[in-house]
Amino acid sequence: MLFSSIIFLYAFLPIVLILNFLIRKEYRNKLLLISSLIFFAWGGVTYSLILITSLIINYVSGLLIHKYQGQRLSKLFLTIGIVLNLAILGHFKYMNFIVENLNELLGFVTEFKFANSYIILPLGISFYTFQAMSYIIDVYRKEANVQKNFFRLALYISFFPQLIAGPIVRYIDIESQLANRRNHMANLTYGIQRFVLGLSKKVLIANQFGLVADKAFALEVAQLNSATSWIGILAYTIQIYFDFSGYSDMAIGLGRMFGFKLPENFNFPYMARSMREFWQRWHMTLSIWFKNYLYFPLGGSRKGEFFTILNLLIVFFATSIWHGASWNFVIWGMTHGFFMMLERLGLGKILVKLWKPVQHFYALFIIIVTRVFFRADTFDYAWGYFKSMFKLEFSSIHPDVLYPISSYSFLVLTIIAVTSSTPFWINLWERIKSNNKITFGKLLSYHSQIGQVLSSLIVLVALVLCTMLLMSDSYNPFIYFRF
Repeated sequence: MLFSSIIFLYAFLPIVLILNFLIRKEYRNKLLLISSLIFFAWGGVTYSLILITSLIINYVSGLLIHKYQGQRLSKLFLTIGIVLNLAILGHFKYMNFIVENLNELLGFVTEFKFANSYIILPLGISFYTFQAMSYIIDVYRKEANVQKNFFRLALYISFFPQLIAGPIVRYIDIESQLANRRNHMANLTYGIQRFVLGLSKKVLIANQFGLVADKAFALEVAQLNSATSWIGILAYTIQIYFDFSGYSDMAIGLGRMFGFKLPENFNFPYMARSMREFWQRWHMTLSIWFKNYLYFPLGGSRKGEFFTILNLLIVFFATSIWHGASWNFVIWGMTHGFFMMLERLGLGKILVKLWKPVQHFYALFIIIVTRVFFRADTFDYAWGYFKSMFKLEFSSIHPDVLYPISSYSFLVLTIIAVTSSTPFWINLWERIKSNNKITFGKLLSYHSQIGQVLSSLIVLVALVLCTMLLMSDSYNPFIYFRF
């Protein structure tokens, strides 16, 4: 069940939201837990059993780690908990990849091959596994209190707003909210506005650019030229940002509707002027997770330059395979890690002395070009697509790609997408409200009710537009289902 689906928008969410406001406070966690399990089971009951198994493993692990705190058994149970979490994730996410690569290697020496069962990746397993692991690690470190109430811990791990696409939430950041939170109109209003913002990003922008990207990447390599290839990858670069950040906005908005404050996950990443800054702005909760639970335990930057670089590359290798079981993801992630290494070794000092637009171009060029490996299904196609980008053949655009972009409405949408990738609209809005020389600004400053009415109208119009598109168009992909 997608957030951007009619059944979620006009059936599942309203029912859960109304019940959450009607029932007594002590029953709300159970309501949200049951709702989360139903939401998850919508994609297949078998996958619900995997999630429930994960809940039990981490609940018991947390209790045992706490019981033997300060003893060797505590570390043993932590190790068992981490191994079990990684075993589940590894089996469902990486087994196909491992078998395929083993068979490739065996093909050089024998005709024997392992059977590949083609395991389907369960919904949200990468996200809830990392949340669960952060809980038991924090309990072991004494940074979090053990949760003895199974239903509260289960809700933390399986909470449906951030179950399928994050943000990845640390238990210590949400512990008090599990026990004590309030339902009130301010939370509900903000939550609805933030949700509709995310929905608009997804439906009005990401889906439209996704159509263009899909057309480009559906072409044979021989049909590509530089113009077609660049349009395709630029469209995908816009699509993935508005798709993923849109889902994060929807998750944050949904959480607020139910009284939870979830962490921000994006901060205009395409404004970055280095790869280091990009990863401080893109999927921030994942970056924080790897910093806290992999980079620092490896030694961080405390063991000299060589080991700092090594730790950095290990983190980026882990980041790449977290995104997907494919050598394309490894190439994508390690390329980012390579430029992070260069920046640490001196490139960063050179960059800060350059003209800011040059810094932006450097970062965006790497981000966009490496997206080819992120998007393409195979290495051969990615390499062919990559080469086509630099053929310097801009004489024509393939008709399949030209048709969806050759309209004034798409030009307007492109302008909106580009400006919305920056703080332009936020800055403009704040400037209008604070500028007393502008009559409209005075109205917003001194009569906030007018601003509230205007915001409500914008939200309503955006929701209607999204609903119309969802009802009339079956194209509604979600990129991060792959992860």
